[in-house]
Amino acid sequence: MAPLISKLLIANRGEVVVRIAKTAHRLGMSTVGVYSDLDANALHVDHVDVAVRLGGETPAESYLRGEAIIAAAKATGADAIHPGYGFLAESADFAQAVIGAGITWVGPQPRQIRLLGNKVSAKAAAVEAGVPTSPLTEVVPGKAPAGLTMPVLVKAAAGGGGRGMRVVRQHIDLAEAIAAASREAEAAFGDGSVFVEPFIERGRHVEVQIIGDGFGSVVHLGDRECSIQRRNQKVIEEAPAANLSDDVRQQLVDGALALARHVGYEGAGTVEFIVGSDDTISFLEVNTRLQVEHPVTEAVTGVDLVELQLLVAEGKRLPLRQDDIELNGHAIEARIVAEDPAQGWLPDVGTLASFSVGDGVRVDSGVRRGSIVSPAYDSMLAKVIAHSASRREAAAVLQRALRTSFIAGVNTNLASLAAIVAEPDFLRGDTFTTYLAEHPDVERPALPEDALDTLLIGATMTLEQIARSRNTITGFAPSGWRNLRTQGQRRTWTVNEVTHCVEYTVADGGTTVLLGPWPEPDPDGALPDDDRRSVLVRVLGSDGDRHMAIEVDGVRTVLEVVIDGSIHVSSSVGHASFDLAPVFVESNMDRIGSGPISPLPGTVIALHVAAGDSVVRGQLLMVVEAMKMEHKIVAPDDVTIADIRFGVGDRVDTGDVLVDFAEPSSADDQDPGNE
Repeated sequence: MAPLISKLLIANRGEVVVRIAKTAHRLGMSTVGVYSDLDANALHVDHVDVAVRLGGETPAESYLRGEAIIAAAKATGADAIHPGYGFLAESADFAQAVIGAGITWVGPQPRQIRLLGNKVSAKAAAVEAGVPTSPLTEVVPGKAPAGLTMPVLVKAAAGGGGRGMRVVRQHIDLAEAIAAASREAEAAFGDGSVFVEPFIERGRHVEVQIIGDGFGSVVHLGDRECSIQRRNQKVIEEAPAANLSDDVRQQLVDGALALARHVGYEGAGTVEFIVGSDDTISFLEVNTRLQVEHPVTEAVTGVDLVELQLLVAEGKRLPLRQDDIELNGHAIEARIVAEDPAQGWLPDVGTLASFSVGDGVRVDSGVRRGSIVSPAYDSMLAKVIAHSASRREAAAVLQRALRTSFIAGVNTNLASLAAIVAEPDFLRGDTFTTYLAEHPDVERPALPEDALDTLLIGATMTLEQIARSRNTITGFAPSGWRNLRTQGQRRTWTVNEVTHCVEYTVADGGTTVLLGPWPEPDPDGALPDDDRRSVLVRVLGSDGDRHMAIEVDGVRTVLEVVIDGSIHVSSSVGHASFDLAPVFVESNMDRIGSGPISPLPGTVIALHVAAGDSVVRGQLLMVVEAMKMEHKIVAPDDVTIADIRFGVGDRVDTGDVLVDFAEPSSADDQDPGNE
């Protein structure tokens, strides 16, 4: 039997460290954290008893340095290491090194990680255990196997989290997809091995939570569904899966247990499947670690999975049998990420000017107000988990919590998540892996007009109050005051690239606000009828910092307002970010010879053209990696490359011009007489 754990080092960052530390502290264990230079003041560092600097900024310079983590454990007297998920969690070599250093490893045995962590060998083990699965073809960069039935999925053999994965629909794209998936897998997991398997177009991603001890006991804790995904990464997870027949559900848990028993599995793990629209079942992989979505299983079973992991690591028997595990109600988890769904889920970076999540839910987060969201790490900010007696009730609780959350400083998917869990197909349980592609409206849901108007008025009144508080001479008068008033104060705002016009007049009884484009004179100078919406607004209270209570035509609303260049306004019905349009706009000529810009901070990892090359519209120019994702930079038109501004390995910032195009020659410049 392994010795009891007294001091646990958590070899990770972010919300998983906070979550693991919570259980460790409840069990009386001391905790040790680690941090990169970017994370010196991160939330997870404050939730452990002591933390050790790893240095560096990128994962390779910090959280992937296994030898430095083991050294930190020895230096602080930690007698166990929990890897969390991601980074080194599924590294058999790291697990073996931990054990070799005389430190307790919280996870499966290295041989099990090596066998099941590689998707190729895991499929072979699944076949041996009688688990239904699909065929695969091993491939190497530079070669594209012929004779495959499209579409196919190119997939990294190691790791998880959607890294190193590409859906390919035409054979002509296969070679590039294999190369890109291999490159991404090498960067994320240190293993560029990839394979190809059939892609089930409209399936459901269902997984089974298992845990085993060192005495041959293995149990499952029910299933989860994780079908709603973007870029092969999960967005919404729930337990149990909706609309599964009892027969399919039983086949899934039987298959998961058969595979776990076949390999003598120890610790927590997840066996993942794709369930086709015809209820065919195909084994996908095994995640030999705690899953990001484990809270929904904890909610419906009442079991602390981290506690079970620690007990097994101490060499104890599982304290429960299969008959002891009962499912209670339904749980749904939403991942809040720093990304913009309306811009292809492009990751965003910045400093969080505000971070608050609605009530009635469990929140697992690794950030707070003031946290820096860096391109070096995953874009997930938090997980919000609702648990209720029924799926519909859980969805309603989650929707309200998301709708009343307020995050400013980066773009997030909050509005999209709130729209998903209220969408009719979702509520019916029609949640296939194609869900987001089939429901584009949830990516940028529109606020009701009245709600948006209230937020717009809040932004306008905030500026008015700021103007008055800063004016020490004529602050007694409303902004724009003049002896002979001809019109009210005018503000032009943009939100989501849409212009909104506001005109207001301040009086003793309140402020009259006109919403909509102001009347413009026709060619003969006559003004058309003014059909703008008119409302009476009163500011009932303001703390001068972040909160304002306003009354719009007799309806009171409390707003939270944050200014960080933009004005971010939130209420119980939603939130919006406004930019004030300039009064005077400088005329700028388009820059001659310029090319595409970087969409966000990152690193150039591949170049596909050189100076002097002629390229066609849509041709790949270079690849920029940020937040563990690759972003392809393509030619906007048929052009000639004049210059490449950055090379492989160079860091780029948002807005950097990456490639210069040659100025196009014009046939009009030629002298016809010389032809």
